[in-house]
Amino acid sequence: MFPVRILNLDQSVIQQTRLITQYHPEVINLVGLGPESRFWMNQATRRVMQSRLSQSSTGRISFLGSGDFHHLSQLLLELCFEDFVLIVFDLHPDWDSLPPRFACGAWVSQSLKNINILQAILLGVSSEDISTGGIQSADLSLLENNRLQIYPYSHQPTRTFFKPVPQNSSLAAQKSLFSWRIVWQELKSKDLTSFTLNLVKCLPVKRVYLSIDKDCLKKEYALTNWEEGKFSLDELLLMLKIIKENTELLGVDICGDYSPVAIRGKWKNFCSRLDHPKDFTAKGLPESVITATNESTNLKILQVLNS
Repeated sequence: MFPVRILNLDQSVIQQTRLITQYHPEVINLVGLGPESRFWMNQATRRVMQSRLSQSSTGRISFLGSGDFHHLSQLLLELCFEDFVLIVFDLHPDWDSLPPRFACGAWVSQSLKNINILQAILLGVSSEDISTGGIQSADLSLLENNRLQIYPYSHQPTRTFFKPVPQNSSLAAQKSLFSWRIVWQELKSKDLTSFTLNLVKCLPVKRVYLSIDKDCLKKEYALTNWEEGKFSLDELLLMLKIIKENTELLGVDICGDYSPVAIRGKWKNFCSRLDHPKDFTAKGLPESVITATNESTNLKILQVLNS
């Protein structure tokens, strides 16, 4: 059974009393670092956060709070010293090549500088970040040699301009004069049992770290700071069960809970307002409904991972 801990940056998960009562998680109090580390963090904040987490161990399920803190996954991955595969469930690819480096929109591309990560697999990505406009800032070189594979739940074909798309088994790239057209392998059209079994069968090693952002889910299962995902909860739980039963899990982190955006710094606040969607799934809903919805999903995820 995986021990559960809460990296408490925004008070979102510690309000979930059923989860607290059932799992008695370790709570690491990081609330004072929340405004500095939300959305992105600078080098100084990153060093402080590293020192706070340096005594942490793998083999745990860590709750990070809002998806605005998903870049803490990068710090947790740095604690894994064996070769492993990173599997991410997320609405967004988080593979930006633009600064800031230590940001929730770039943590996947930054994490893949870690040579212990033999491969990363993104599942459920369906946001505008992989549209023709959004993908222009992506680090497409990560696709080379299948180091990164990306399987949207659903997304129309995408075109890149003056950016080569490496050959990759998770997509089809068609070259024209100045552009490449990407046709995605959509999960919505697949038998998810067969797909997931084949996925784990083809992993270069069976050691896996799982990172789950609940914004990959439809809004009836997750109320977040971000837009609505495409997975049903049953689909997510099915895939998690197969991965858990057929791999050696080194650790898991979960984000996508909701908290009001509190950010320190005028420039950072401005960038956050630009990037956050206006119609996020928790918008205008009572705190009790938000907490109950997210807690219910968290408990079902924990039940699968700890069964």
